[in-house]
Amino acid sequence: MLDLAFIRQNRDAVALAATQKNVAVDLDTLLALDAEVRGAKAEIDRLRAERNAISAGFKTAAPEEKAELGRRAKEAGAQASELEAGMADKEQALRDMLLKLPNIPYPGAPVGPDENSNVVVRTEGALPDFGFTPRDHVELIEKNDWADLSRIVQVAGSRQYCLKGRLAILETVLMSWALQKIAAAGFTPITVPALVREDAFVRQGQFPGHREETYQLPNDDLWLAGTAEVALTSLHTGEILDLSNGPILYAGYSPCFRREAGSAGRDVRGLLRVHQFVKVEQYVICEADEAVSADWHARLLALAEELLTDLEIPYQVIETSTGDMGLGKYRMNDIESWVPSLAKYRETHSCSTLHDWQARRANLRYRDSEGKVRFAHTLNNTALASPRILVPLLENHQTEDGRVRLPKALQPLMGGEYL
Repeated sequence: MLDLAFIRQNRDAVALAATQKNVAVDLDTLLALDAEVRGAKAEIDRLRAERNAISAGFKTAAPEEKAELGRRAKEAGAQASELEAGMADKEQALRDMLLKLPNIPYPGAPVGPDENSNVVVRTEGALPDFGFTPRDHVELIEKNDWADLSRIVQVAGSRQYCLKGRLAILETVLMSWALQKIAAAGFTPITVPALVREDAFVRQGQFPGHREETYQLPNDDLWLAGTAEVALTSLHTGEILDLSNGPILYAGYSPCFRREAGSAGRDVRGLLRVHQFVKVEQYVICEADEAVSADWHARLLALAEELLTDLEIPYQVIETSTGDMGLGKYRMNDIESWVPSLAKYRETHSCSTLHDWQARRANLRYRDSEGKVRFAHTLNNTALASPRILVPLLENHQTEDGRVRLPKALQPLMGGEYL
């Protein structure tokens, strides 16, 4: 959410951001409503001050004046109450409009309507040269009896997965390994529920939009989150945080759920796009300093790259365009891992800086070195998500006979060279 004073002073910048992010906004209506609310508040303050002044002079007034003073005090109080009652709806309408305003994007972000405008920053790792026709991950899974992908459809419907044997063990090992790697970098491991209340999605920024992508449990007034970020954003709502010794760093582990609405027909084969998955998410709450949050953005990105390097998976880093980065993002870098069967890179990580846009929604504040209470900056990035990471992991490390040679970092954890 943007600061109203910022919007008033930077109307053109806000309008440009909305255009660049493909968001329809009515700034004329928003600013008119803002002026109306501010005017009403000023009038309420004036009426209350008038009532208080009348009340203060009541004791010393002449007897014949008291009836008139009482009438005037009562009238001023009634007018203030009437204005206040009418203002509640206007304040809510104003907040609803503010929740739909996008963040101002990073000046270095490519300007474009969608992912086709994204730019490759760099490519890391050599693509595998198999010397044979490689199998896709589904063929590898079926050959080694590592899942029941067809049977689980009868139980849970499409886009579900059921790993077994060594692959089921590998998934749990990967999540534990990623959690420990991020913890070693100073992040506090934390497990959070996928079941959260609606207002947590509002604070995080997914709502009021994107409801169609989210599973709802109406009987319980709860929703299923697609990332630990939803719960972590609300964990410190309303607190005055102590960031004097550095930022709050979380490595959030959680089950995740996404309806994948609007993706009909895309990635229906295998493990690339499923409704339920597990993920370790990096999350940062730091002071509101652009240089500090830029440094943490680089660190989050580097940690994710380190994991992929250890997994010996070729990847590329993307500078995400304004139209693809989402409403609240200031800057966003995706990491795409090489998938041999598709002969292309596919997104496995997403690193985002939101400045104070998210903190304003979630009321995440801290006291700076001068004692002033300010809204913090927030950032997040995937550490590792499964089963999606299994796709490039299996395919890039396959052998001609259909086995999968594990990267060196995982061999001691799995008790051997091969999966």
